[in-house]
Amino acid sequence: MTEAKKLKAIIVDDEPPARNKIHELLKMEPDIEVIDECSNGREAVISIATNSPDLVFLDIQMPELDGFGVVEALGAERLPAVIFVTAYDHYAVQAFEVHAVDYLLKPFDRQRFQTALGRAKEHLQVNQRDKINQQLNSLLRQLKSPKPQSERFVVKSGGRVFFLKNDEIDWIEAAGNYVRLHVGTETHLLRETMNAIQKKLDSGRFIRIHRSTFVNIEKIKELQPWFHGEYVVILRDGTQLTMSRSYRSNLPELLGTTL
Repeated sequence: MTEAKKLKAIIVDDEPPARNKIHELLKMEPDIEVIDECSNGREAVISIATNSPDLVFLDIQMPELDGFGVVEALGAERLPAVIFVTAYDHYAVQAFEVHAVDYLLKPFDRQRFQTALGRAKEHLQVNQRDKINQQLNSLLRQLKSPKPQSERFVVKSGGRVFFLKNDEIDWIEAAGNYVRLHVGTETHLLRETMNAIQKKLDSGRFIRIHRSTFVNIEKIKELQPWFHGEYVVILRDGTQLTMSRSYRSNLPELLGTTL
């Protein structure tokens, strides 16, 4: 009797414990074989294009190239069934729920995992392939269309959850694979890249003044010319930031004046 062909799966997540959990759960599935694990989006694009898996568990929040970036880089026709994985709030989940085969919201249990896996297997039937491509094409169209900025950020710290509105944030700086939100005398770390955070900021309120800095224009008190075309940006609380020459062209358009 011919053994049934196993479904090939790839796990993509920048956090090893998360990859390990999914791998351990898939070991209990005799009809699935994990053929690769990727720690970032760029590895994922190469692996998916090279290995042609049937199923990908794709984390959304990754540095450099996130899960959406992987979808956009490959195009719907080259993508297998996708189960999005996210640790973030319901804003993201609502989008995933419409366009993905399914999503897993961390932390998830075995029962929720098996539900998502069961849906993926149903979609992998031949008569479901077109539907998958339609869903992913719809996601690509949404990625390329203007998106409303988030009204708030959800920050998890020490077991607590903070909800921060755009207008509460004074300025934002890059911190490795995180960004640091400055809110009055407090700071909060958020696992985002600078490019990803820019898409969530109110473009009428925040301006990028440096490769690693965004500032709330309502918090700016004064600008002082500095060397080589740079400016010192002084906030109302006395904080001094540097506006690099390459970004100073952003400010006149918002302030209606010329530097």
